[in-house]
Amino acid sequence: MLALSGCGEKDQPDPPPRAQQQQQTPTATPSATEEPAAEPTPEPLWKSLETRGRHVAVGISEQNPNFVSPSREIPQPFARWRDALAKMHPALYRLVIYWPSIQQSTDAPADLGAINGGCLRDKRPCAGYRGVRDQLRALAARQAEGGWEGFVVIAGTPEWAARPPSGCERRRIGPTNRMPRTDALPAYQRLVTDILEAAKEEGATLRYWAPWNEPNHPYSSSPQRAAPCGAAQPSVSAGPYIELANALKRALSKGPGDQGYVLGEVAVMVRRLSITTTVDEFLDALPPKLVCGARAWTQHTYIGGEDVLDDVDRRLKDKGCGDMPIWMTETGAGAPRTATARTGGRAAELRGCRAVHRILKTWYRDRRITAAVQYTLREDDVFPTGLVTTDLTRAYPALREWQQWGLRARERPEDPPPSAPRCG
Repeated sequence: MLALSGCGEKDQPDPPPRAQQQQQTPTATPSATEEPAAEPTPEPLWKSLETRGRHVAVGISEQNPNFVSPSREIPQPFARWRDALAKMHPALYRLVIYWPSIQQSTDAPADLGAINGGCLRDKRPCAGYRGVRDQLRALAARQAEGGWEGFVVIAGTPEWAARPPSGCERRRIGPTNRMPRTDALPAYQRLVTDILEAAKEEGATLRYWAPWNEPNHPYSSSPQRAAPCGAAQPSVSAGPYIELANALKRALSKGPGDQGYVLGEVAVMVRRLSITTTVDEFLDALPPKLVCGARAWTQHTYIGGEDVLDDVDRRLKDKGCGDMPIWMTETGAGAPRTATARTGGRAAELRGCRAVHRILKTWYRDRRITAAVQYTLREDDVFPTGLVTTDLTRAYPALREWQQWGLRARERPEDPPPSAPRCG
């Protein structure tokens, strides 16, 4: 890792079986004994993630590898919170790759070692790192301990790859908010291939990939509806997304190792508006073959938000996808709306922590949901649902709650859930 003062930008081996106890079996010959019965080998973590049942695995979204790497060279206060995340021991590590920050031109491949200052935009403290390469090195080191399944989400379009303005767009939309053009798909595939090759070189496994982040939201995919603007206009967001998903499928099929795609990463949109697409509209527009080939449907659902699970599950079944698992890949307590602030002080933080406990317990019991991913460790001040304050001075109560759901406290996602909140 690097010790830099610049600022960054945002936008397995299985655990060993439990000790085996030898058991003496009565027999007519006193000296005869049976060999101890071996416990069944635990199923791999990926199988739990990809199979519905009474279990839930927890994960984390976090960009800065200084919160992940076990290296002794990590500076404070990053090392303090790195250790706190290690106590959680996530089953899933969600890594968002912001494409514009690593490929400035179509003339050169993505710079996977591009130096990132390691700030939260303009917020300090900072701990720099060498881009995707350092993220993959840190992930590889953690994967050697078990857990930490790699889950990559692509976000943002470089200006040179973006579609032109069209349809119904809100103010302050720019090229990075528009989807890639069709003729830029080879560059997108090359990005995926380059990251897979880098992961192999660094020793990391990237088993899961999402084509795009929040494709039903205008900041990630604009326009959402055709012109003239109006909620009654048809949604146009699925078309470019389907192109990306198919391009991702082709790239993954040619890559080394075992990796597959997930679909969704959709924001919870339930009201039909001129600038967004509802979850139902978006899922309805996707081809059944594409949807059913995914390893999971991934949904963003924050504490206190709308519950779309029944609608999603029904539509997956209508497409013939059977018992496809559903992952909640962005969740958390706080103020989950862009550019809002937390309110209510310590009492609100404790209420949020208890709400996290309730929802994780609900999802554990719900056989449809197999994963829940906290967004983020270090709080994004523009989207404040983190576990540690932006200035890294203290933890929110929910940190201890997430720790008791992780693989250090519960060896397997199937293990019984914590009996009570841990919000001290």
